[in-house]
Amino acid sequence: MKFSKSNVFNGCVVWLTLMLSPVGVANETPAQEHDPYQKIEYVTAKLLKIISEHQQGYPANETGYFQALHVLLDTVVDFKFISRSVMGSYAKSATSQQRDLFVKKFREDLVQTYGRGLISFGNEQILIVDRAPLQEGQRKLTVKQEIRSEGSVYPLQYSMARKKSGEWMVVNVIINGINLGKTFRGQFTQAAQKAAGDLDIVIAQWASEAG
Repeated sequence: MKFSKSNVFNGCVVWLTLMLSPVGVANETPAQEHDPYQKIEYVTAKLLKIISEHQQGYPANETGYFQALHVLLDTVVDFKFISRSVMGSYAKSATSQQRDLFVKKFREDLVQTYGRGLISFGNEQILIVDRAPLQEGQRKLTVKQEIRSEGSVYPLQYSMARKKSGEWMVVNVIINGINLGKTFRGQFTQAAQKAAGDLDIVIAQWASEAG
């Protein structure tokens, strides 16, 4: 099966640019791990810096650019949780090796594909619509934003979950009504059905078949 990313490409580019609203360069502090808003602001500054450092020399420096994105996004995106969600019911029958490999493949494919979209980031404006105060013991949070570019406004909301360590991580994104977690899960299910449930084939072909 050849399933295309075209229907979610723009959404995922926006996902990776959701942190690109103009802010000053921040210094990382332990408190930011326990405050989702502060964490996003810190990652925003770091992401902007990575893009500015690689734009002029791109694509010759693509390998270093992707590596920098990997390191940064691993601090804010729970790729392990998202990957298991994408696998859906197949995650239960998968071996630990298969699950670990899919996390690696999913992360690499996502960062590389949409990192290429990030490199041309311009002056889009991203605003938080509702910054609700955190409640005592709260473990889930939905942040609503609007992305404004050339007269267009795109609604964005992303889900964050608080881990046992107290750290907040992104676990899903909905852009302009498209739930990226559900979209990727549907693609995985289709691929698994096409491969008669052979997860080794699905995982091995994820990057090429989803491209």
